[in-house]
Amino acid sequence: MKKLIFTSIISLSLYFSMQGQVTLNANGPGNTYELINSVLAPGYNVVEVPDCNHAAFGRHIDEVFDAELSTNVFRFFIHTTPDNDRCISLDRQRNEIKTYDKSPDNLLAVQGETVVYKWKFKIDAGFQPSSSFTHIHQIKSVGGPNAGMPMYTLTLRKGPPDKLQLRYAETNTQTTLSETDLTPFKGTWVEVVETITYGSSGSYDITIKTVSNNTILFSYNDNDIVNWQIGATIARPKWGIYRSLNNPTDLRDETVLFANFSIEEIENLTIDDFNSISDTVVLSPNPTDSFVTLKNARNINYDSILLYDTLSKQIPITKRLKKLKLDVSGLNSGLYYVVFTKTNRPVKVLKFMVK
Repeated sequence: MKKLIFTSIISLSLYFSMQGQVTLNANGPGNTYELINSVLAPGYNVVEVPDCNHAAFGRHIDEVFDAELSTNVFRFFIHTTPDNDRCISLDRQRNEIKTYDKSPDNLLAVQGETVVYKWKFKIDAGFQPSSSFTHIHQIKSVGGPNAGMPMYTLTLRKGPPDKLQLRYAETNTQTTLSETDLTPFKGTWVEVVETITYGSSGSYDITIKTVSNNTILFSYNDNDIVNWQIGATIARPKWGIYRSLNNPTDLRDETVLFANFSIEEIENLTIDDFNSISDTVVLSPNPTDSFVTLKNARNINYDSILLYDTLSKQIPITKRLKKLKLDVSGLNSGLYYVVFTKTNRPVKVLKFMVK
């Protein structure tokens, strides 16, 4: 058991925001493209739409109020005809937003960084995906011979049954990592959290759950995966609708709703970063199956206390912590970490076992 605990301590990474969270939220009808550009690439254009071939329709992204979320959301349109891919490719259609090399540095991933992407989306109850591809999210490289092939793709594909697929490519060949029935997604607002550590030995984690009751509809995790394509300079996200026209009779005019985009770069800090910190604060009893007291915590300068498991998942602590006494009942058996922070920087990390 001691060897297992030691291994967990060495391998654990705790995540803390360094650059701050960048968010893109709809704020009401009008100036939608301008709003998107002002956040994702001020002074440049990150909106890739089929307007050039369908000017009579107007802008293919607008903003509407959504009663379920009680806020404004982005509405992406795609039409079976005459929409295409920006008057460049006629066998596919694209209506996407992105970050790219003109975006601020904290919206672009480089090797060694961990980035958390969050957003919400809703497809119509009668949504009809292509049998070839209907991408709604991509992580793409800039630079290198494989820049045209997304590293990660969330795509919707005609069945039976219709599916949501997570696709992956280290080079120029894409494979399906996981898939699930698309039916529970139709007509439902869902929230996506995607965490990527970029590098030759990276990690990937994604969870999609319903907004209404937090039911997990899809999840996938790999803690040892190549997350950097050869020759790449940066990696960046795309969101929207990008679908094939190989079988247009399968398709119909569609709208996809998106909301609450977020990009957050975080720094990976290991337990070794805290070796020089005083050991005056202790957790007792340890191990425990009910409560643990944070003894002598007043001796250090901190402004918040966080709780993590060994997978670096943060556990809500507000209802568990009262007067430096932490209620751990209901937690699964295993190793946990209490992190004291000051201005979003860790100042003390302690471990304890739940029996």
